[in-house]
Amino acid sequence: MASSVETAIRSVVTKGIMAVSEFSRTRQDKDRAHPFLTGIHTPMTEERTLHDLKVTGTIPAELSGRYVRIGPNPFKPDPRGHHWFIGDGMVHGVRIQDGKALWYRNRYIRSQELEGKGGPAAAPGPRRGRRDLVNTNVIQHHGKTLAIVEAGSFPAELSDDLETVTYTDLGGTLHVPFSAHPHEDPLTGELHAIAYDGQTQDTVWHVVVSKEGRVVREEPVPVEHGPSIHECSLTQKYVLVFDLPVTFSMKALIGGERFPYRWNAEHRARVGLLPRAGTAAEIVWCDVDPCYVFHVANSYDAPDGTVICDMSVYETMFADGPDGPNGKSLGMERWIIDPAAGKVKRATLDSAPQEFHRPDERYFGQPYRYAWSLGLPDSEQSGFLGNAPIYRYDLETGERQAHDFGAGRVPGEFVFVPRSADAAEGDGWVMGYVIDTANETTDLVILNAADMAAPPVASIHIPHRIPPGFHGNWLPDAD
Repeated sequence: MASSVETAIRSVVTKGIMAVSEFSRTRQDKDRAHPFLTGIHTPMTEERTLHDLKVTGTIPAELSGRYVRIGPNPFKPDPRGHHWFIGDGMVHGVRIQDGKALWYRNRYIRSQELEGKGGPAAAPGPRRGRRDLVNTNVIQHHGKTLAIVEAGSFPAELSDDLETVTYTDLGGTLHVPFSAHPHEDPLTGELHAIAYDGQTQDTVWHVVVSKEGRVVREEPVPVEHGPSIHECSLTQKYVLVFDLPVTFSMKALIGGERFPYRWNAEHRARVGLLPRAGTAAEIVWCDVDPCYVFHVANSYDAPDGTVICDMSVYETMFADGPDGPNGKSLGMERWIIDPAAGKVKRATLDSAPQEFHRPDERYFGQPYRYAWSLGLPDSEQSGFLGNAPIYRYDLETGERQAHDFGAGRVPGEFVFVPRSADAAEGDGWVMGYVIDTANETTDLVILNAADMAAPPVASIHIPHRIPPGFHGNWLPDAD
């Protein structure tokens, strides 16, 4: 634990660095057409409530709940030092019940940072210092709707109508940062996450939240260089720690960048197998060829003692300038992680560029058969997303299905929704937002998860463009 003198010195040094960073930012081009502030990424300027949305097709009667996705929507856009990952959070939701789309709402996450810019009044609740930006994922746990982010803020609790009720440290039990990607073990109801802090370069944490909504574990894990660990994964034995070569960059921070992470060729690429109740000393670190991973499809323990993990992989990330994400997509890979050898064997399942893998979450951490993902444009483009299909993979047969939305229609992440709690794996629908660039509108599209080539089961029409966001989930009503 740092002494009070060390803490004071660090505070002064940090203030000095931030002053230099802010000065550098003022010298950047304030009139630049930033790729994540223009085009389909142009922020919305108001919060809206729309009722009785028009529908093409038939909404399945089994669906009762909300589809909610969150993403960045800068309140006062400024291209200087901007990065897609740091815009003010905004949720977009559609309530479905009895075969009808009852409403659409978009609401800012009521942060103190937003209020300081002249936005809506901040919600109450505890903060981790001055950091309360939340913009990356929305989950439902222990009957509560939580908006979450990595490397900083506590979660923000939302009402059924998507208003920010309060920030929460989960009843005083959360003492470290949280994650944008906790994974629920469907067999125990626990949430598992690997969390990091932008101001802490030598530690990440394994955080476990019980099914009752309280933190029961905050295990520190020593690291170097301040790695950006966006995702973790889970098996019945292990939590997977992806310590890959995107790390904190002092050069980027001093240069005025608000997201100061860059590709670091000097950083050892490795995957840690942390026993779910074990200490950091028990982690088995397995080397992997340098690459980067944002999102996994699933992982599980194999009978031979290895761990299988399927995911989207990039050759590099944040190596080609500050705007990012940038880097060549290597498609979908299967990693065979061997704790006995301390190594990872990589195999390509599909070389098509893709992101945002989602499985049938009832099988997370267990052997599984199906996964869905969002295709990416064949060549890199400044706004990351573009015309691309949604894929479905049958990992037993190797079959790939695809749904193409047509020219000028840009999908985001699609999430799987089972037909019922006891439906067979993959029996249900996938849904997500699709932008119509010609008309500046958006559809919430529902597809048959088992027949991706078929026309949409239903399209719920929203008469404006919802900017591309990050993660969405189907939040079912309680039984």
